[in-house]
Amino acid sequence: MPELPEVETVCRTLEHLLKGAEIVKVETPYAKTIATDHSVFEQTLVGKKFTGFSRIGKYLLLELEDQMLISHLRMEGKYYVQQPSDPYDRKHVHVQFYLRDGRVVRYHDTRKFGRMYLYPKQSDPYTYPCMANVGYDAFDERVTTEYLWKAFHSRSITLKQALLDQSVVAGVGNIYADEICFALGYDPRSKVSHLRKYDFASWIKEMRRILQGAINSGGTTIRSYTSSLGVDGRFQLQLKVHMKKGDRCVRCDGIIEKTSVGGRGTYYCKKCQKRR
Repeated sequence: MPELPEVETVCRTLEHLLKGAEIVKVETPYAKTIATDHSVFEQTLVGKKFTGFSRIGKYLLLELEDQMLISHLRMEGKYYVQQPSDPYDRKHVHVQFYLRDGRVVRYHDTRKFGRMYLYPKQSDPYTYPCMANVGYDAFDERVTTEYLWKAFHSRSITLKQALLDQSVVAGVGNIYADEICFALGYDPRSKVSHLRKYDFASWIKEMRRILQGAINSGGTTIRSYTSSLGVDGRFQLQLKVHMKKGDRCVRCDGIIEKTSVGGRGTYYCKKCQKRR
């Protein structure tokens, strides 16, 4: 699943390609991709221009004058900006936005898990119904040591599960959760309730450092992820533990192991990542 850096890469690239572009026609071959009424979705967007591009966690927020189009890519969602005559995978393209300048934006999703939501524009993006259970973005200034402490100090879940809890902090997925645990020097199976306040401060620092590094590198290309818009992630070249089973740890020369935490494949160094 694309995580915060990958979605940020897509957001920035779409802004570069689409800002000011006007939609003249919308097609939704697979109506279930549209979480709201698909016919209203199609009609409402005709004549609208892309005016703003932002992101909260793994959600893309595409502003179209008085409307907000929110897109969650889930496992396999990708956007392609093409000419109408360009070949494309008809089986897996579920939404098409035709632009006045002759281009078409195609939403491709092999697994069909991605969803789009359309709402009248609000000043606070967290008020949209689809964002009701989404926590603050990882870079939001409201994510503080005190905020994390209050959210997690009494919960009986692992550190890895806490990092993945999108209702508290949005944007971190499986790849970066492993990397953050490694940076903290803690076994991902550690109980989050055993962390001290200064550990939460380190969590914020390392989380933002790693996510910003990945953004600077265009995201991480693992399995099927690419930005699909001419930008390939390079952060996989900097990963320390994720997908590194059997490799030597860059910090202590131990062996990277793989286990399961909360049903998610998890990579860590048993030697230098201590369990709390």
